[in-house]
Amino acid sequence: TLAVEVSAKDRVNLEKLEEAILLQAELLDLKANPDRPAEGVVVESRMEQGRGSVSTVLIQRGTMRVGDIFVAGAEWGRVRALIDDHGKKIEDAGPGQPAEVLGLNGTPFAGDEVTVVDSEMRAREVTEYRQRRLKENQAAKIARGTLEQMFEKIQQGEKETLPVVIKADVHGSVEALSGAIEKLNNDEVSIQVLHGAVGGINESDITLANASKALIIGFNVRANPQAKEMARRDRIEIRYYSIIYDAI
Repeated sequence: TLAVEVSAKDRVNLEKLEEAILLQAELLDLKANPDRPAEGVVVESRMEQGRGSVSTVLIQRGTMRVGDIFVAGAEWGRVRALIDDHGKKIEDAGPGQPAEVLGLNGTPFAGDEVTVVDSEMRAREVTEYRQRRLKENQAAKIARGTLEQMFEKIQQGEKETLPVVIKADVHGSVEALSGAIEKLNNDEVSIQVLHGAVGGINESDITLANASKALIIGFNVRANPQAKEMARRDRIEIRYYSIIYDAI
């Protein structure tokens, strides 16, 4: 395993890292065919006002072009625009090239596979199946709704399960917050992240929280007016944070 000591902050050994990667690629004879429908992976995704869902995609095989219909995890879209790592618009992105992709109907998860498909019908078919599987896998165990009620039960000697719904501005924050919160499990409290996604807190989140009596955490996002009213009516607790350590 090649190891190169680097610092992006101090710009130390970045050339050596590039040399090592190129050498390894040459020794392993790593190649990709650019003349085929694109496949790749989502590096990060987020919602942006005025631009909608924006995903950074790393193309691994093939070439993605403006106008292509593609599937990313449980979401699909048509490539409206491609933007390179310098912020310039490009017409296509080939193997090994990262690009921001605009045109998704929803926000996929970091790590989701990206595949260009031949038709909108095929894209809908794949995403509907995947979304159905995601819903089936979502656990909804019933527990008490507020932290105060939970602490009351703990004092009575009962182990309590705290279901949590997490909404954040980017998927990186969802993953980091989910991981940090789940590490807090102990003999008294079992924390279960029922759902984590990018975007503001909406009515669907309140419905899920109400069904499972979950706590909702908003990280750098807020609830829309309809969701706020539903939460007030159903007595669903929403807590807002902008620093992970405060949430923990």
